[in-house]
Amino acid sequence: SGQVGWLARDRWGVPLVHTAHTLARVKNASLARGDTPEPRVREIGEQQVTDEADRLVANTADEARQLVQLYGADPGRVDVIAPGVDLARFTPPPRAQDRARARESFGLRPEEAVLAFVGRLQTLKGPEVLLRAAAELVAREPARRVRVLVTGGSSGSGSDHALTLQAVARTLGIVDVVTFLPPQTGQRLVDLYRAADVVAVPSYSESFGLVALEAQACGTPVVAADVGGLGTAVADGVSGVLVGTHRTGDWADALSPLLDAPLLRARLAAAAPVHAAQFSWDRTADALLDTYALAAASVWPARSAMLSAEVRAPLAALRGGLGVSA
Repeated sequence: SGQVGWLARDRWGVPLVHTAHTLARVKNASLARGDTPEPRVREIGEQQVTDEADRLVANTADEARQLVQLYGADPGRVDVIAPGVDLARFTPPPRAQDRARARESFGLRPEEAVLAFVGRLQTLKGPEVLLRAAAELVAREPARRVRVLVTGGSSGSGSDHALTLQAVARTLGIVDVVTFLPPQTGQRLVDLYRAADVVAVPSYSESFGLVALEAQACGTPVVAADVGGLGTAVADGVSGVLVGTHRTGDWADALSPLLDAPLLRARLAAAAPVHAAQFSWDRTADALLDTYALAAASVWPARSAMLSAEVRAPLAALRGGLGVSA
């Protein structure tokens, strides 16, 4: 898509602002065992777009550094703008019974400690890390009632990864505590976050980590790998816990206190929506408009101020009509 934008920029004489979803060179530097590297042609395409874009948007300061160091981007053309989360949809349960109702809707028992994974089922996202950590937790305390919800569908190079994960669960002897769910949308996704005691994000590479933000917005603590944007999406020790490795023992050590200490989990759960509230879509949209204005100024210096006003006016009217504040 970035290369198509590059062509449009040249043909139409318009500015190009590009945001990468992930970066091939970053992914290839942190591959999980057995994962497939991104092809060289993708790296070349990303380099071309990086060189040609008028502005580059990075999700985090870490990603901005990667653009500069790995792709030679001009630091003066890189803006850091975090993605947002829908704070009107992803909210903590209004009442305790709403959380209980969410758990019941997924067939969860009150005594079960629920660990949830949400995302694409591929090696890069690390769902096996959670399965192995859960098996370790059960081995340490056989009487512990744990339920692992693995939610998502296979994609990309991991087209058969759902079957692989089921085989891993059988090998680990935890088939009876793992439930595989298809991708959830709308209110069902909100209910899933609310039903979990902890949401795990064990990715090997993550440009940002919206799952982590969505879970925290729903009042659920997150245990995440300390990679990429997850260090921004999760406030370590405040709204969740960051784990510096993907070793099974380290993940079991990080998860165990949250399951065994209700007061600690409650403290993190209370702080999670407060942290997530810093990442609204309004804030993201405002920052992007500033970036568009800078890009326009580089192409149409005399028209940039007028164009900025033309874009912001209808957006302000839309917000007013929806009753949304900036």
